[in-house]
Amino acid sequence: MSRSVLFDTETTGLDPGSGDRVIEIAALELVNDLPSGRQFHALLDPGRHIHEDAARVHGYTLADLRGKPRFEEVVYDLLGFLGDGRLVAHNAPFDFAFLDLELSLLGLPRLDPARMVCTLELARGRFPGVPNSLDALCRRFGIDLSARTTHNALLDCRLLAEVYVELTGGRQRGLSLGLAAQAGLPTFVYRPGGPRVARPICPSVAELAAHTAFVGRLRDPLWAC
Repeated sequence: MSRSVLFDTETTGLDPGSGDRVIEIAALELVNDLPSGRQFHALLDPGRHIHEDAARVHGYTLADLRGKPRFEEVVYDLLGFLGDGRLVAHNAPFDFAFLDLELSLLGLPRLDPARMVCTLELARGRFPGVPNSLDALCRRFGIDLSARTTHNALLDCRLLAEVYVELTGGRQRGLSLGLAAQAGLPTFVYRPGGPRVARPICPSVAELAAHTAFVGRLRDPLWAC
């Protein structure tokens, strides 16, 4: 079972080199590239003004962030949640640059770029020459955008998790029941048409026996390979 984390940030502006800071970070745990239900979310006081253009995008003002923690107050909880696996983001170099700035200001190591998975690059490889923003991908895959009136990091993560499933063929990842059961791990099943979240399924001994008996009646079953 592989673990990775999908994350998104909102910021005071577009340029960490000019002192712009993170004001919101959200992250979702992925197991076998599907959401497990675990998440991290924090609104942050950036200690500086928010550019008007940025505020129009995410809707936050300094008044909204007054009394919120500073980045240094949540950094160890964040790093613990991020773990050491892959880090998935849309336009990942942007989010990596801002987290790297925040970490460097605290004298902490920057994120390993080898962990980066950029869904924008994945989308461009699959759909070259057409818009591949998060909104465009949601429309392409029929994902409901009605709640996205501003660029809220937590909502964007949830939408991106659905997009990531589509980009990586994740709808089929719940078929390896045998291997997961042998390892004593839950199997994650994606349910099209229902809530777009992964649900952990742990087959009972009786269910596994019934499955084995059913597969045994098939001619050259793929599941027996």
